[in-house]
Amino acid sequence: MSSCQCLKKYSVKAVVFAAILGSTSLVLAASLSDISTADANAGLKGALEAGSTAAIGKLGVQNGFLNNDKVKIKLPAKFDKVRAVLQLTGQGKKVDDLEVAMNHAAEAAVPLAKPLLMSAIKSMTLTDAKNILMGGDTSVTDFFRQKTAAQLNVKFLPLVKGVTDKAKLAKSYNSVMTKAQSLGLAAEQEPTVEGYVTKRATEGLFVMIADEEKAIRQDPIGTGSKIIGKVFGALR
Repeated sequence: MSSCQCLKKYSVKAVVFAAILGSTSLVLAASLSDISTADANAGLKGALEAGSTAAIGKLGVQNGFLNNDKVKIKLPAKFDKVRAVLQLTGQGKKVDDLEVAMNHAAEAAVPLAKPLLMSAIKSMTLTDAKNILMGGDTSVTDFFRQKTAAQLNVKFLPLVKGVTDKAKLAKSYNSVMTKAQSLGLAAEQEPTVEGYVTKRATEGLFVMIADEEKAIRQDPIGTGSKIIGKVFGALR
């Protein structure tokens, strides 16, 4: 078997992985797939930036959370009975208004994520690159979650609290919690409204990044970026 035939036995993923690690033993294989180390890194970083920027752009706008059923922030399902009771007493709008305001607070916070996500991209290591290229359909999202989740919660919380305080959401939230407790539907200590919204805002951002990642993997050429199309197209 010729050396060329041997090289063809490598999967495309292995070839790209070799390019990322700068393996000299598979330089020819990387050449056969037309993906250099520089291209692989550029394609990865391009995909990371495109996916995160698109997710922020969709969520960090008026009604970005509110009109998106995938990430819309609602009171936990166990509070549905509270809603029903309030509706019977003519106070159902109180819960509706609370949910609208919570979603607007999340929409205001999400743009703060961009610097953290861009910093994570710049700090990407060879191990990170390997995990993304050789990982599953959510490896980009997993990378961002691992690198930024804790920092996002810290970054979001003050802004969310500022919005919820201004809208007097704590009072509304506590009123609903009190009603839930009287019905035996909530523990004595439920998260604060700003804590609850912050957690859901962070989770919603990762949901949308995952959607963007899936779209890139399914149609890398459709991103309009030649380098993203080249690298992620080779991985399909």
